[in-house]
Amino acid sequence: MDEIDGTILRALQVSPRASFRQLGEVAGVSEQTAARRYQALRRAGVMKVVGIIKPSVRGQSEWVARVRCRPDRLEPLARSLARRRDVAFAYVVSGGAEIVCVLRAPLGVVGEEAVAQVFPTRASIIDVRIDLVLHAFDLGQPASRWTGFGGHLSPASRALLAGGLDTPDPMPVGDDPIPGDEPSTDDRAGGARLSAEDSVLIDALTQDGRLPHRELARMCGWTVGRVRRRLRTLERGGALHYDVEILPERLGFGLSATLWLTVLPAALDRAGAELVAHDEVAFAAAISGEQNLMVAVTCRDTAAFYDYLRTRLAAIEGVTGYSVSIRMRRLKQNASLVMQGRLIQPV
Repeated sequence: MDEIDGTILRALQVSPRASFRQLGEVAGVSEQTAARRYQALRRAGVMKVVGIIKPSVRGQSEWVARVRCRPDRLEPLARSLARRRDVAFAYVVSGGAEIVCVLRAPLGVVGEEAVAQVFPTRASIIDVRIDLVLHAFDLGQPASRWTGFGGHLSPASRALLAGGLDTPDPMPVGDDPIPGDEPSTDDRAGGARLSAEDSVLIDALTQDGRLPHRELARMCGWTVGRVRRRLRTLERGGALHYDVEILPERLGFGLSATLWLTVLPAALDRAGAELVAHDEVAFAAAISGEQNLMVAVTCRDTAAFYDYLRTRLAAIEGVTGYSVSIRMRRLKQNASLVMQGRLIQPV
């Protein structure tokens, strides 16, 4: 990956449905070159833009599960968990046969009930610890936060991208409104709540968050104007956001780890906000349990990770203890499975 690819990835994190014209202007290349670079990264399985519905819209909370299982049952359990719709992230960590995953389930579905539903083969499991995600730190931008690959954007580039957020058109082909296509009562009153009619739209965006309005309209049997308005309503209401899934290993960043920090309650907000601003950090959230801050970190190698621990992490006030889980293998990255080093669509 070169600087152009890095800038395109960074621009997508700021505006996931930005047009190729905007991406080209930000990266200093033509619209066609930006489209070709993006498609090459996507075809290679290195990155993917997906639409994600906020769990709370469906009455769900997010839970972090740490599952220790029998070594001879690791692979079947890993495959089973990764293919579940209620599992958002899953990966295998070092230190024994352990899987860490993020579950989406209602607040009332906890403890033994959650274990029975998500982990039906209890004979394979040695121990399960489930903690509630209390607050995810996001810097006001819900797309993936890992930016260690570079591609920093100037204020002018960010302003250019922000100018296209209200009228997303991810493909070079125009997507003009159809004359006479007026808002319906459902569009005006639906708000950010999901309806049965949204299912095809959401499923399509889960596969590709950059599908153009015309293609979405064809799939849903709607007009282009209705698709545009519905997306805008869901996005502005906070129900729909986009994630830029990236496989760091394919970009030369071979060490990923999860930090389990113990932080003084009075310092929790400040520590989380500082950590999520680090280029090395992909995710930071306050969770229940004794270790009350979970941080996902990606570095180029072991030396870089050690430097991160002794400098950047060491400078965070209020941290009284930590442990490290080294990520050995990714199983699922939000909406995509990870197989043979590629992001693929789940069946």
